[in-house]
Amino acid sequence: MAMDAITPKNEKSRGEPLVRPTVQEAEEAVRTLIAWAGDDPRREGLLDTPKRVVNAYKEWFSGYDEDPVKYLSRTFEDVQGYDDIVILRNIDVESHCEHHMAPFIGKAYVAYKPSDAVVGISKLARVVEIFAKRLQTQETMTAQICDAITESLAPMGTAVLIEAVHECMSTRGVHHKDVTTITTQFTGVFKSDADLRNRFLRAANQ
Repeated sequence: MAMDAITPKNEKSRGEPLVRPTVQEAEEAVRTLIAWAGDDPRREGLLDTPKRVVNAYKEWFSGYDEDPVKYLSRTFEDVQGYDDIVILRNIDVESHCEHHMAPFIGKAYVAYKPSDAVVGISKLARVVEIFAKRLQTQETMTAQICDAITESLAPMGTAVLIEAVHECMSTRGVHHKDVTTITTQFTGVFKSDADLRNRFLRAANQ
């Protein structure tokens, strides 16, 4: 991996961009954490662990290298007079809490009411995935997904609901494993029209 400059896409930069460490530096950092945890990174079972962890991070945080706007830029205007809402249910969310770097896993529900054009439904799921594959808070991710759809498609309204279990709460700290967190964001007609908003919430089983 090249020594790229890192400019966070989900918040304003605090000064000069950071330089992305090399793969070798990242693997050495994993060895340091293994030793700090109390094990020996030189023992046989752990020799390849740094490489595996770095490869896993490359997949888990691939959203930093993706632009959600690109996936929303191709729209279709021939919808044969369709003028109702479009809802996607049960989109997988696999993300990591930016406070503890622990996973939070759940489902996203996304809807919009088109104004002039629609976008391929797989692209909406892809937008959720891009924002999920970054260090996140659930609240921020919910707003980011909603903003990306609103800004790219200019729909009459957008609705996003995410429900997830946070392992930073279920496997450490208070250890409440059955607690789910629900976040929502509404714009346009979903914010002004209670009946439309309730249709979306019923579709999301809320």
